[in-house]
Amino acid sequence: MNNYDIIVIGAGNGGLTAAATLTQKGLRVLLLERHNIPGGCATSFCRGRFEFEVALHQLSGLGTPENPGPLRMTLDKINVLNKLEFVPMTDLYRFVMPDKIDITLKPDRAEIIEELQRHFPHEKEGIQQYMDLVYNFFTQVIGVFYLNDPETSRKKYPLYYQYALKTTQEVMDQFIKDPMLQAVLSPFWTYVGLPPSKMAFVDMAAMLFAYIEFIPFHLKGGSQALSNAIADTIIENGGTIRFNCGVKKIIIENSSVKGVITDKGETISAENIISNASKLTTYVDLIDKNNVPEPIIKELKQCSISPSAFTLYMGLDCEPNQVGITESSNFLVPGIDNDYIYERMKEIDIDGRNAMMLSCYNLIDPGFSPPGTSQVALVTLKYGDPWLSVPPGQYVDEKYRVADAMLKVVEKTFPGLRKHIEEIEIATPITHLRYLGTPRGSIYGFENHIKDSSLFIPNESHIKGLYLAGGSVGLCGFQPTLDSGVITAKKLIRDKAA
Repeated sequence: MNNYDIIVIGAGNGGLTAAATLTQKGLRVLLLERHNIPGGCATSFCRGRFEFEVALHQLSGLGTPENPGPLRMTLDKINVLNKLEFVPMTDLYRFVMPDKIDITLKPDRAEIIEELQRHFPHEKEGIQQYMDLVYNFFTQVIGVFYLNDPETSRKKYPLYYQYALKTTQEVMDQFIKDPMLQAVLSPFWTYVGLPPSKMAFVDMAAMLFAYIEFIPFHLKGGSQALSNAIADTIIENGGTIRFNCGVKKIIIENSSVKGVITDKGETISAENIISNASKLTTYVDLIDKNNVPEPIIKELKQCSISPSAFTLYMGLDCEPNQVGITESSNFLVPGIDNDYIYERMKEIDIDGRNAMMLSCYNLIDPGFSPPGTSQVALVTLKYGDPWLSVPPGQYVDEKYRVADAMLKVVEKTFPGLRKHIEEIEIATPITHLRYLGTPRGSIYGFENHIKDSSLFIPNESHIKGLYLAGGSVGLCGFQPTLDSGVITAKKLIRDKAA
């Protein structure tokens, strides 16, 4: 068959859930993926006796069967929940600023408030007020955005109207005066790539609410297990997936989708396409410029590419506690100036002034690596531009030089880690560019400034039959991108029925 109802480009989170949703409706769906496995960021790879998780640190929005979160309901609707095994994480995060503070927060609202008030008794009232605001504000966000309340008004949702366009820093300054406490409250900014001074408060509130109310989870088998389960469901529903088959061109005629040309030169017809490629790739590389609508050109001109990452995937020949790793999620922060840390992301070099995150999955899933070993991911955010200017002949030396500097920093918190490394793989922004195919190796799509949010740039393609899903047309991260595929697929189904 060379004719389909819908072609989905890219088997990342959004593409997978979109295809799964569409095949449930009996639609003829073709999912094209240029890699040889499904998942995009939600994948794993093997080195030696270790299978390394690529990107998933903490899965948000899942919740428990007794208190289900939105992601649990999404996965249940596309019939993959029963194929997966989730393990609740016992920590929200450990926050370490060497020689200044070392504090661990649990994923429980009351315990977080109690622990913060114990460390910062002079901010007792502000801590309570800030955490109350996070919950009360995001409850109103749910009403406005997720429940689409037709009676939305300033009177009914006063907190939403008061704080929806404020930055995280502005809101923290209203309630919290101690800069150290502000730093402890906000390391999740690295999950979107913008410091509190630039990050929308609604995004910070969304993460805190999702991780605290529904607790973070680890997925047994890693994110590859999730991608495989969704891919299996697509096939079970009658959908078709072709790996090692990228898209070279989206065919547009008279402002309408007509199909695609694959990188093998094959033409495949379809009057509806969902692109899970980045928005920039979709309109710049896959569509002839004469067919790109003017509103899209304006949108792309105002957006900026998100950071990429420099990541060390390490298999250790010892248990985590032998090198002082006691929590699964660890933010290693050099100081209280998040704006300065953000500026350091634009340079190649790594030293004691870079923020890092260390994840160790064995603490919640002992079987995640062979007995007596542990698997550790150490990541710091870096923009791709400086790496694109490294001469090819210097690239290998440069990435090992930077990795060595990164290990020197992390051993100040986890002494002896280096001597226990059995396997190591280094991923630079160039690595992410190669495997993800995103502009400059970006891992969060575009920078999520308030001006670029869905309040001002709705997810509209302006081309009949073309739809977009993924991190470049909404919030980034696992929960948002998995949800985005379902939302986009449902919009397509409504349009077909109209």
